[in-house]
Amino acid sequence: MKMRLLLGALSILALSVTPVFAEESLEERVKRLEEALQKAQERESRGVPVESSQPKQYPVPTGPMTDIRVGRQGEEKTSLGFGSTGSGKLIYAKPFLSAPKATIGGYADVMYNILSRQNLDNPSRNSFGQQRLVPFIYADITDRVKFAAEIEIERGGTNSPQGDGSIQVEFAQLDYLVDERINIRGGILLMPVGKFNLLHDSPLNDLVDRPMVSRLIIPSTWFEAGAGIYGTFYPTALSKIDYELYAVNGMTQTAGAITDLGIRSARGSVSRDRDDSKAIVGRLAFSPMLGIEIAGSGYHGQYKPSTATIGSGNIDIFAVDWTLQRGPFELIGEAAWTRISNNNATGVANNPIGPAGMFGYYVQGNYHFMPEILKRLAPSHFSDASTFTATVRWEQIDTDTDNRTVGGANRLGNRRELDRLTVGLNFRPVEDMVFKINWQYNTQNGGVGLTPAGDLGNASSPMDGDGFLFQAATYF
Repeated sequence: MKMRLLLGALSILALSVTPVFAEESLEERVKRLEEALQKAQERESRGVPVESSQPKQYPVPTGPMTDIRVGRQGEEKTSLGFGSTGSGKLIYAKPFLSAPKATIGGYADVMYNILSRQNLDNPSRNSFGQQRLVPFIYADITDRVKFAAEIEIERGGTNSPQGDGSIQVEFAQLDYLVDERINIRGGILLMPVGKFNLLHDSPLNDLVDRPMVSRLIIPSTWFEAGAGIYGTFYPTALSKIDYELYAVNGMTQTAGAITDLGIRSARGSVSRDRDDSKAIVGRLAFSPMLGIEIAGSGYHGQYKPSTATIGSGNIDIFAVDWTLQRGPFELIGEAAWTRISNNNATGVANNPIGPAGMFGYYVQGNYHFMPEILKRLAPSHFSDASTFTATVRWEQIDTDTDNRTVGGANRLGNRRELDRLTVGLNFRPVEDMVFKINWQYNTQNGGVGLTPAGDLGNASSPMDGDGFLFQAATYF
């Protein structure tokens, strides 16, 4: 109806301004306009959109911004830049409004624990917890330019009156695809040390708590600012080799950062390199056939202890990880060794000696199954996409393999060895969503505990609580 009124108005306007000396007669002009109107009505009746005579706008508005228009002829062809004119409308002059490229998703989890007392990952023995809400943003800028980012909101974030967690950009990387064998990446990068740091999403993992070696020896989630290359080779028809190699900002040794509590507090800054000393990190993975992968990874960097008079030191981490899958059975695991040189002062009282070596590992077995009787009895709840997984994981860490922090007037006296056995069963209605129930048994050798606030520290309360953990997690 609007189109008919518009064409009618244009017809009247054209007739009113037609000069008497026009080459076309009045009857011819009326006939031509009637034919155009009839053709437009036929296209409308067939559902064919009528092409507008208006120039294409920059940007083409979407959603509620349909009234944001370009008024001057030719301005729609001007790319966004300092050559653009305007004031209030400039906030809508974004290229992604005319050609959307980004995809937004993420994951979330919620848990509940019943423990005999607190442990390494659970500062409360009986508590609900909304651990993570993690939005992802992925974008195809061009066929060769890609962008990916993850924003992690933990435990309610930092701005909520009830939140005691954090909000941080976990990775934000820009890729330029040169060839499958070599591609360029820069930004805030997940460190490719071990495999768990790269695949740590709650819905992806079959147990509630993350492996201890990936929390303290490899300080997951671990990210640094840097740049480098990655790619894939295919030696044979069945095998492949994947690699990543980056230069990144170095770690930062603040007061008490590298102690028998691990090296999590020594992670560097994504905004600057405090000591102007870059680190090298990389991972090389070999898969001889589908279902088998063995990888080695490492990190080497210099750090300056907080007590500047003792000079600089080095941090070296070496890790191996493996994935073996055959039918419904899966065997995964990871082991890591850390060496810290010149760790003779941590900036705390009496210049106590910090650890020079750390070691940890985990071995996990999974068995996937789906009883056919459940699919027959309740097909709307148990489908071909559903599965159960029985899991068992054994893990150990030692955050002072040289016994440097045990005894003596200038020692921390808090060497820690932790062992953990976890048995779990989970159900996935679909692959991207999981309900988990775990039973956990912890043992501890060492005096380090948790502070009343739930942080790692030199408290008298031990961290070997046993009990049950429940979690629901999903991608969205």
